[in-house]
Amino acid sequence: MKSQLLVRPAARTDAETIAAFNVAMAWETERKQLDPATVRRGVSALFDRPEYGFYVVAAGDSDVVGCLMITYEWSDWRAALFWWIQSVYVRPDSRRTGVFRKMYDFVQTQADAQPNVCGLRLYVEKANQTAKSTYNALGLKEVDYHVYEIKLRSRTP
Repeated sequence: MKSQLLVRPAARTDAETIAAFNVAMAWETERKQLDPATVRRGVSALFDRPEYGFYVVAAGDSDVVGCLMITYEWSDWRAALFWWIQSVYVRPDSRRTGVFRKMYDFVQTQADAQPNVCGLRLYVEKANQTAKSTYNALGLKEVDYHVYEIKLRSRTP
């Protein structure tokens, strides 16, 4: 990274970049081709509904080079929220330079400051060893849960 990296909450003006990153991430990690218009609507909707979560971006030289999304899960066992880290993407030319680590540190600091947040969670594709190594290095631990889903709408990729 040539310049100082700034990590900040995303602004609505970042939506187009975040949407493009999401399309790229889906293709790179799962070979899923997402509809860009749908993704743009999805990204914009989070800015309209902050109770669902928020985005974080990392910018260097005024260009956004990475992003992630935080969504909320209520834990009745803990009477507090988990923040889920999702939609992580770092531009290929900025990978292995500490971008994700800085975004993660930012999120962890923000979460620690909230009395109603009890932890951070994320999920990762089973075969994504690079991501798993990164998450382990940050102190995240694999837990004994598996994610199951059922798609309720035909337009869900």
